[in-house]
Amino acid sequence: YEDERTRVYFRDQAWEADYKLLQGKFPGRDIDLGSSTADDRILLITASSDTDPGERYLFDRPSKGPTLHYKVRERIPREHMAEMKAVRYPSSDGLEIPAFLTLPKGVPAKGLPAIVVPHGGPWARDSWGFDNLAQFLANRGYAVLQPNFRASTGYGKKHLNAGNRQWGDKMQDDITWGVKYLVAQGIADPKRVGIMGGSYGGYATLAGVAFTPDVYAAGVSIVGPSNLITLLDSIPPYWEAGRIIFHERMGNPTTPEGKAQLVRQSPLTSAQKIKTPLLVAQGANDPRVKKAESEQIVIALRDRGFPVEYILAPDEGHGFQRPVNSMALWAASEAFFAKHIGGRFQEGATPEVATRLKEITVDPKTVVLSKSVDAAAVGVPKVVASLAPGRASYQGKIEAGGQTIPMSITQTIEEKDGAWVVSGAAKMPMGDAIDVTTLDKATLVLRRRSIKQGPAAIELAFEGGKATGTMAM
Repeated sequence: YEDERTRVYFRDQAWEADYKLLQGKFPGRDIDLGSSTADDRILLITASSDTDPGERYLFDRPSKGPTLHYKVRERIPREHMAEMKAVRYPSSDGLEIPAFLTLPKGVPAKGLPAIVVPHGGPWARDSWGFDNLAQFLANRGYAVLQPNFRASTGYGKKHLNAGNRQWGDKMQDDITWGVKYLVAQGIADPKRVGIMGGSYGGYATLAGVAFTPDVYAAGVSIVGPSNLITLLDSIPPYWEAGRIIFHERMGNPTTPEGKAQLVRQSPLTSAQKIKTPLLVAQGANDPRVKKAESEQIVIALRDRGFPVEYILAPDEGHGFQRPVNSMALWAASEAFFAKHIGGRFQEGATPEVATRLKEITVDPKTVVLSKSVDAAAVGVPKVVASLAPGRASYQGKIEAGGQTIPMSITQTIEEKDGAWVVSGAAKMPMGDAIDVTTLDKATLVLRRRSIKQGPAAIELAFEGGKATGTMAM
């Protein structure tokens, strides 16, 4: 990394020469090259920066002339966006922590309200470039710090592995010492610091207000786990290979010392220490961080009489995707931070957003901890309507990258040996694809599946809640 930006590799010298030429035409921007014609004569390039979400250009390689194609998100006023700069500061043990700092535009960087935004993952990283949340918070008057704490990727194995089994410990120190850095620089008002994040960032928010209750004046946790034991217990069977990595990176709950460590590192264990105003947001259908993770911390705070705000979207999973839900969440978050650490917030909302916010705001008094359901105890649902023998044919096409791929599809349903056999056959230029599914006639439960396309063949059998079979490529 040079100046916190990724090194660039090229497939040949011509591409490298074009890249350097474009860097000269678009100084201070990140350049992304992509082919737009089969012979690579014309490239589709994106030029972006920390204050510009991007502009698309058509670049004619022979004439070396880029022509503006369109602006990405053209309604964003680039001139009002805040710059993001790379900073570094030492953590509690002296480890240097790389971070990105976005300061509100047009005001002195002295004594500002500040919000720390730890990224999710945690095995991921924040990068230099246009960041929606940083811009939103900076626009509201906050200094925004995005620390790439230990366990973040992109800074080498030493930095990554330094986070092993350090949730809530050294990893949290890396965030706390980021606050100390902002205060020591005179940028942040120590009495007006908030923290917010999603997924691991939500955990770091809960850990911040539980383990360092004097550091933060407000916190917003979005789909954040509060109990590391129940988080690891919720790993599904199809993640089994990943469970080994989680035990190495987080801690092993199957050993006495590992379980004790994870219990200690769980914010729920220290919920009695929380004295920071907290807003918790959760998607009801989250398969990664179950709803119970948010419910546990909300109930713990409610039962000790501590005020906590709770947003639960019944139609969301691991993060808010529907625009109306996202707008409702950010409207609530900016009003929450304005109340507790004094930034600006926009009054009012569209009727749709205002209505949705009321719908997904939950009274903590009504929260009851969801109980997990044993899959083995769930019976097969009754079939409302069965299948019927028949055959249907369709003509279709796939259009992508300027190419059109025609395809003919035939679906056949027939009864064989007391079961429904559903056969799908697609004829395409790259070869035929056959997909045959066998369903129990009484329950429509899947029994067998066979998929063949070219040299690929998958044969599966389902029985007793398990799948067995072979895959050949």
